[in-house]
Amino acid sequence: MSQLSDSDDTTPLLGDDSASDDCQDEDYRSRWRSIRVMYFTMFLSSVGFTIVITSLWPYLQKVDDSASATFLGWVVAAYSLGQMVASPIFGTWSNYRPHKEPLVCSIIMNLLANIYYAYAYLPRTNNKFHVLISRALVGFGAGNVAVVRSYVAGATSLKERTGAMANMSACQALGFILGPALQACLSFIGEHGVTVKVIDLQLNMYTAPALLATVFCFINIVLVVFVLRPHHVDEHGRVQAINYTSEDGEDVVEESERTIDLIAVLTSNALFFIVMFIFAVFETIITPLSMDMYAWTRTEAVLYNGIIICCIGLESILVFIVVKVASARYGDRPVMLAGLAIILCGFFILLPWGNHYPKIQWADLKNSSLVVEMTKASNHSLEPTGCPYEQTWCQYTPSIHLAQFISSNILIGVGYPACNVMSYTLYSKILGPIPQGVYMGWLTASGSGARTVAPVFVSQVYTILGPRWAFSLICGMLVGAILLLSCCYHRLVAFSVRHRRTVG
Repeated sequence: MSQLSDSDDTTPLLGDDSASDDCQDEDYRSRWRSIRVMYFTMFLSSVGFTIVITSLWPYLQKVDDSASATFLGWVVAAYSLGQMVASPIFGTWSNYRPHKEPLVCSIIMNLLANIYYAYAYLPRTNNKFHVLISRALVGFGAGNVAVVRSYVAGATSLKERTGAMANMSACQALGFILGPALQACLSFIGEHGVTVKVIDLQLNMYTAPALLATVFCFINIVLVVFVLRPHHVDEHGRVQAINYTSEDGEDVVEESERTIDLIAVLTSNALFFIVMFIFAVFETIITPLSMDMYAWTRTEAVLYNGIIICCIGLESILVFIVVKVASARYGDRPVMLAGLAIILCGFFILLPWGNHYPKIQWADLKNSSLVVEMTKASNHSLEPTGCPYEQTWCQYTPSIHLAQFISSNILIGVGYPACNVMSYTLYSKILGPIPQGVYMGWLTASGSGARTVAPVFVSQVYTILGPRWAFSLICGMLVGAILLLSCCYHRLVAFSVRHRRTVG
């Protein structure tokens, strides 16, 4: 049955997903231009989340030395919390008004919030809270992903929708992974950078990514305003008139909802929650972990982690190609199961072992006591490196070898894109021909909730108990996800397969 459900999903990544006779029709071309703008919007939404993720911790420490690893978790979670609140608001807005309105407003909010983040160092006190608020506002602007998914669901036929959803999830996953790569490229500006006195701006490796994000937002606004057009087609691809309050449309939705397998829908949401939770944990912990284990400075952590994630981004491109072929041959569910198993291996490898312990920060402070007088005469402060002595687990937990760290990143870089793409593909197929805006809103809220809880969870557990407990709990969650997928395996099938009919 899985082969039947996958038979139509053979289109290339970011292709038009159709070979119909009206390919040269202007309305068809306009429709796919608009869908590609939605792909780009989804990509930029993900980039907005990750482009500062590897520099967020050192930026916090630079602007406010009272910021702790626990507060970092709240700052990372603020983005997702803002997105979780905004998604239903923008989604409801798009149900009654043209999609262009909530999209433009949300992107403008995103642009202004990134500028706010770049100037978070200006206030004399409580700078860490300005960083927190700016990230929450960036997340609120990113709530437009519900509008994006709703638009694509309404602008594609049933045959096109699976490929379109897979392409959109691929763009989102690429944004999550390639954002830190852009940060790594900007790390060469340096921690001090240059000061633009006219606008009182410090342009350095911490503020440059946020400013680059504002440029992306401006490009996105131009595309939405001048390229995006309203389009709506039925499940067979026939163009329909757009009526935002159509009673007939509501009747169709209500009739279709009676045939949806709600257990499969809830299971898909739960699996997506776990996948996003795991990746949020990975992105949150990668910088503090590397600084604690390898005594990297803030600049080194931003550069090296950016390079690592850039390599993972290149790896993910190959993964998307392989996943497309593998899902067509073996089905979506086996690929999803394999992706979860690979992520489990990645976090299991990350468990600390051996008799080599991380460098403790107090050693740096003690050994540097002889040169304190020299540093007083300098404008540069001595930056302590290593595992902070306040984290008591540093004294008895073995360090994670660099080979473990890199191997784990490679495995997670394979498993996460596979699971992300398959989550959307399975979900779209389970829903079938119904309008998917509301259900995609649920999925968005599920992912945003995961990214809200995960950073707080991992920062608390990591700071208090250390990486052994943190990664053991993650492994337990992944085992639970594999068991859940196995138990509901027979229900996670396409709408057409469940009703014993082929998609026309």
